[in-house]
Amino acid sequence: MGPGAVLAGPRRLCLSRFLASGPGALCPFDRRLKRKQKNWAAAQPEAERCEYLREEVGSRIADRVFDIARTFPLALDLGCGRSYIAQHLNKKKPIESEIPRISVVADEEFLPFKENTFDLVVSGLSLHWVNDLPKALHEVHRVLKPDGVFVGSMFGGDTLYELRCSLQLAELEREGGFAPHVSPFTAVSDLGHLLGRAGFNTLTVDTDEIQVNYPGMFELMDDLQGMGESNCSWSRKPMLHRATMLAAAAVYREMYGNEDGTVPATFQIYYMIGWKFHESQAKPAQRGSAKMSFGDLRKMNEFIPEGGKL
Repeated sequence: MGPGAVLAGPRRLCLSRFLASGPGALCPFDRRLKRKQKNWAAAQPEAERCEYLREEVGSRIADRVFDIARTFPLALDLGCGRSYIAQHLNKKKPIESEIPRISVVADEEFLPFKENTFDLVVSGLSLHWVNDLPKALHEVHRVLKPDGVFVGSMFGGDTLYELRCSLQLAELEREGGFAPHVSPFTAVSDLGHLLGRAGFNTLTVDTDEIQVNYPGMFELMDDLQGMGESNCSWSRKPMLHRATMLAAAAVYREMYGNEDGTVPATFQIYYMIGWKFHESQAKPAQRGSAKMSFGDLRKMNEFIPEGGKL
């Protein structure tokens, strides 16, 4: 990300927070297990083979940063991984400080930085594993300087719906019931509310879909494991019988398979941008201060020929 970047990644999150975690409605994920999954994935000899999604999303986050016409003296890459965002930001150098880049062991819900520290916080595909997302967003807001900006992304919504449906149908048919095998995701309709509650203003939330074709369901699951994206919810089922897995693969191919024999996997990505308030920021006009009503606009439209202009 450049010399002024501070990297904090879930691969090296503090163990004390994990030990405080436990099952429950407000704590859906086993963070100790997620840490093990991330560490295992990072240690694989061909770990970079499974980085294609984070590479692509990192590029799209960087494009959103480039759209902001300013530079950032100090930036935090939250959940940095292998610097998927930083490698793209380095091309245009929006980070201007001469402070050396450092890595910090941190938990997204308890950032070890002082208030009003960073001009920019970015995060690529890590916040969907946070147990307390409102708390994590509040922490991001806290460490931003006034007029600082947060640009982040996370999996959400319909991500891996093909895999989810195939596993559920196969388990129902073979075992008479099913357990969740794909972790729960935040709904896009909730993100704006959560960002606003955390104190951000001038919000932008948008969605994108990336569809990847795989030879089969087992190759998809192998890549998910290589990404460190395997299920870690407390309600997960520890194992599936071989017959159920084979049935799920057949269902997947039958319901969603492509003509060339591959199967698609859909990843829905949420992107979010939020600013920390500063007096210099543009303010919305007060309610009722408009100089023209919608009725006046309709009257003006009566004088415009169909398909023409005044």
